Amino acid sequence: VRVYESGGGLVQPGGSLRLSCKASEFDFSIYTGIWYRQAPGKERELIATISRSDIREYADSVKGRFTISRDNAKNMHYLQMNSLTPEDTAVYYCNRRPAPVNWGQGTQVTVSS
Repeated sequence: VRVYESGGGLVQPGGSLRLSCKASEFDFSIYTGIWYRQAPGKERELIATISRSDIREYADSVKGRFTISRDNAKNMHYLQMNSLTPEDTAVYYCNRRPAPVNWGQGTQVTVSS
């Protein structure tokens, strides 16, 4: 039972990225999907959730810029990130709730000119 993150990279300020989270050996549709991030020297931060009924919640730091979504047919969820700033530079992780799985390797997002 694992999750796999992908889609990170280097982007200029103001740019966009779309992160993907693939569930392995479990049905993501029956869980809340969660995105976290961890910037260098900082604690891991919960930034977005999407419930089984598609209720979305966001941390203030990303509200209005990031959008979480899910595709149950593909057993995946996504994080669309727009208007990126250097403060968004971090490793991004996904997980589920309840019963979180072991952390994946994450995907690095670097926002820099």
